[in-house]
Amino acid sequence: MTNPFENRSLSLRGPATDMAPVTPSDALDLSNVAVALYVETGGAVAFVTVAGHNRVVAVGDNAILPVGVSRVLATGTTASGIHAFVLV
Repeated sequence: MTNPFENRSLSLRGPATDMAPVTPSDALDLSNVAVALYVETGGAVAFVTVAGHNRVVAVGDNAILPVGVSRVLATGTTASGIHAFVLV
């Protein structure tokens, strides 16, 4: 099988190279900064941006939040099935 990512450098302009499930935490950052979040079941998502700002947004089912995220907070998050788009 041909791998189109094999010789490609990581870029914020291209697709993520992986997705990781997110367990919201008020104390721990994500193991890799997310370039976006995917939410399976809608609700509120409380997070810390890579710029260091706390945000809470309401999203519907199957939502994509195209923002850099360092932490998804447990307090204030009611959405579930959250996954981080990452570059690794």
